Amino acid sequence: MTPPTDPLHAALRGFFAEKTPDHIAVAVSGGSDSLALLSLLCKWRASDGPEVSAVTVNHGLRAEAAAEADGVAQLCSAWDVPHDTLHWARTDSTGNLHDQARRARYALMSEWAAAKTISVIALGHTQDDQAETFLMRLARGAGVDGLAAMRKTWAQNGITFARPLLSCGRDALRDHLRAKGLAWVEDAANSDPAYDRSRIRAALPDLGISIETLADVSGHLAEARHALHTAMLQSARQIARIELGDVVIEEAGFDALPDELARRLILASMHWITGADYPPRGPALTALLRDIKAGRNATLQGCDVSHTKGTLRITREAGALTDSSAEPGALWDGRWLVTGPSSENDRVRALGEAGLRHCPDRAFVALPARSLIATPAVWRGETLLAAPLAGLENGWTATLVPRACDDFATLMAH
Repeated sequence: MTPPTDPLHAALRGFFAEKTPDHIAVAVSGGSDSLALLSLLCKWRASDGPEVSAVTVNHGLRAEAAAEADGVAQLCSAWDVPHDTLHWARTDSTGNLHDQARRARYALMSEWAAAKTISVIALGHTQDDQAETFLMRLARGAGVDGLAAMRKTWAQNGITFARPLLSCGRDALRDHLRAKGLAWVEDAANSDPAYDRSRIRAALPDLGISIETLADVSGHLAEARHALHTAMLQSARQIARIELGDVVIEEAGFDALPDELARRLILASMHWITGADYPPRGPALTALLRDIKAGRNATLQGCDVSHTKGTLRITREAGALTDSSAEPGALWDGRWLVTGPSSENDRVRALGEAGLRHCPDRAFVALPARSLIATPAVWRGETLLAAPLAGLENGWTATLVPRACDDFATLMAH
């Protein structure tokens, strides 16, 4: 059978040309973009393409969501595509609802895919999404990173999320659906002026700037972002090192960096230490950099920054770990694996200042006290059993577990 050659199919096949997975899942909401992606994948499957599965997430936020998910399920059944609907049960009534829903969606889908041994989930984001996101972030005063193009791929919990249609326009996808006689769901929020994206979408035709141009600009900025990140990593290799759970930077070299590279080095160090989903806000980071340049110690987003003998040390802030607890053998603070002769009531918590006083051999450990108090320790109630990084081992070990896709620590492993 001759492979499909129209532009949409060419874009899809070209995206996966380097390595085509045996099985691709597609996140389908019932909207035009994801429905068109499902249709394109099914047509590819019919020639020489991979197996296809579909997944829909019902956040329970809209009354119509259940019926829309059922509609997707019926279509998938007709197309012989395995389909599952996942449900989100919100547990936190505070904070940004839409952000929580987005995080939950990707977490649920990655868990679902892992259980089915599917390694790739395709998303129906388009060139229009790229342009709209660019304008939304421009309106908020975003810098290079915020204005750069959406990521084509990223990994979460071992699953690759892919956006194979970022080079395609929404109108082309809807034309594809019309040609096949397929109707899609139109979310009312897409035309609700209460939402930033809806206002941007409505205003786009009057701006005199094409979707393609805006997408191209965001692509150029993505190249600039990559260049800056590469330059930061090269600088880090020369002036920084990993010391157990800390990042240690030579102050003279840091002071000589251009401001943008210095900012990126601090951000990368903090992210390696905390794994936070989002960077600190711009004004807070600017204040931190000002303190660093002035030789003052400071804390930000769960990190402690201090000056010692010509070096800048970034470590975990002990105060941010007050409520952090884990069973031995489970990850503590997202990066420490503590193992040893555990009993049922043993817990891993931060060593703290009180625990540090019970570590007689701490003087022989390279880490300073302000770092040690944030390291993992084993407690039985209020009794300290072990603090492996502070010289009190008692048969226990603490291993630093690299975060997924962390090129920062990998490059500095020298």
